[in-house]
Amino acid sequence: MSSKENKEALTAKKVKLPISNTALLLTITVCTFIVMYLVAMVVWGGGFLNPQQFLNIFNNNAYLIIISCGLTIVMLTGGIDISVGGTIALITMTCVVYLQNHSGNVFVSLLIALGIGLAVGIVQGVFVSYLKIQPFIVTLAGMFFTKGMTTIVSVNPITVKDNPAFLAVKEFYINLPFGITKANGTFIPAYFEIGALVALAIVLILWAVLKWTRFGRNLYAVGGNSESAMMLGINVNRTKFFAYVLCGLLAGIAGFVYLLHTGAGNASNANGAEMEAIASSIIGGTLLSGGVGNIIGTLFGVMSLKTITTIVITAGLTKPWWQKITTGLMLCFFILLQSLILSVRKKKMGNKSA
Repeated sequence: MSSKENKEALTAKKVKLPISNTALLLTITVCTFIVMYLVAMVVWGGGFLNPQQFLNIFNNNAYLIIISCGLTIVMLTGGIDISVGGTIALITMTCVVYLQNHSGNVFVSLLIALGIGLAVGIVQGVFVSYLKIQPFIVTLAGMFFTKGMTTIVSVNPITVKDNPAFLAVKEFYINLPFGITKANGTFIPAYFEIGALVALAIVLILWAVLKWTRFGRNLYAVGGNSESAMMLGINVNRTKFFAYVLCGLLAGIAGFVYLLHTGAGNASNANGAEMEAIASSIIGGTLLSGGVGNIIGTLFGVMSLKTITTIVITAGLTKPWWQKITTGLMLCFFILLQSLILSVRKKKMGNKSA
């Protein structure tokens, strides 16, 4: 090695690599949530000091965490899926009819949920990746189809009341060694529902997939620049196809988790969940243009979204439109913040290269 090459190698070692866009946006999301929750604990106290209220973010929104992860996978490729809410409604109604009216088996109902989710994901994946139809149009059609099929299965709301096996699974939860002690000395332990455990397990699995597998790297490459990814030998169509299949599978799991939490089927189940999932992904640092995002950020996006909703209610703004207004403002804030940060970093990188 020549002296010039040695000098360049030493210089490269001294240069500190800048934090990636994905890691930077993740850091912002995590810090925002921590500050938000700490401020809520100091200003309002009360429920925010109760560990169960924090755990209920996971218990009550396990299905949202799961479909937000699915949206993140699809959005990494530069796509979108707005059919997940309708898919959940169809799954819950179908499974409830099977469990309540036909004394169905819990395991079979899980297979039904996964089958519906996979079917929706496969069909949409084919249309988007191989037939080259715009993802928004395809998934919009999927949303209308699944919501229409839900009312065909049953128009009236149904609750599972006469299936002991399902009710036993639904009422299963894990007590934790901490909680609150009432004034009379009664200790009430905090608890995790089974759906929350499933959601957290999925987050960890998908985080590992995106970080350490070829499929995860392909998702980022396709979303960053599909033409460059193709030149690198990546099968772009297949990557997009499996992204939608995985999103559909996650919607199937989310539908069953939703059913375990509510125990009821209704045509309005998970109404608007797709918009909340997209918002959570964006707040978590996923770009709509693709190529940038993180599953852990998506988890904190859901937590931030639901925490700000709780803060609004605690502050006395109980009307539903206040929650929508704050969600919209929060989403706009994160979109503007992302655009500002990425444009500044792009400008700095351009100046360094010049």
